[in-house]
Amino acid sequence: MRRLSPEPADELSESELLAAYPRADRPLLRVNMITSLDGAATLEGRSGSLGSPADQDLMKRLRMQADVVVVGAGTIRVEGYGATLLDAGAQAWRVAQGLTPHPRFAVVTRAGDIPDRFFADPPARPIVITHAAAPHAYPEPAEVIDCGDSSVDAAVLVAELAARGLTQILCEGGPHLLGSLVAADLVDELCLTVSPTLAGPGSVRIVAGPPSTPHRLTPAHVLTDGTHLFLRHTRP
Repeated sequence: MRRLSPEPADELSESELLAAYPRADRPLLRVNMITSLDGAATLEGRSGSLGSPADQDLMKRLRMQADVVVVGAGTIRVEGYGATLLDAGAQAWRVAQGLTPHPRFAVVTRAGDIPDRFFADPPARPIVITHAAAPHAYPEPAEVIDCGDSSVDAAVLVAELAARGLTQILCEGGPHLLGSLVAADLVDELCLTVSPTLAGPGSVRIVAGPPSTPHRLTPAHVLTDGTHLFLRHTRP
């Protein structure tokens, strides 16, 4: 992966790529999403169909920097998430940085429908983020956090994670979860992969839900692997 430039640019080293997406010295809610050229969040029903090996590689590096990875239950079902997000090499890197071997993994659910694989042999204690009116029958050792009475309050979600020392938050969607975070003005950073694909009509955007106030972010950098663009935007 290299910086986008009219002239040929040198490939970024491993350390340079990690430095391009640093941990913050303050609480940080970072979002990682992908879109087609015409604004589709999925292709053939999955966001992964828009990606590339470089996109998957970047996602791993973002996870390496996080205290907790937060994903909606629908996205876990569709994209085939398992309990382990990082390979042994990535976990060893975290340990060398003074971090836990694996970030916590949190699933956000309104109805309690979470695939069994989310709880299968987890490398860190999994978190279920839900609300008081939802089902609460989850296997050990899941930690269940109620973030509202009848729906999940995004601000409470972030506050509850921070109270557990999980201040470097990586959200990987889906669109409804991101919509709730945008509506609450909680997004500090958006890492957006742009796929060189025209998906055509019918797909959702990366943000879904009721209308909310627009929020402006500042461009930080643009990288490319020669096909995809990797945009990073931060709060002004």
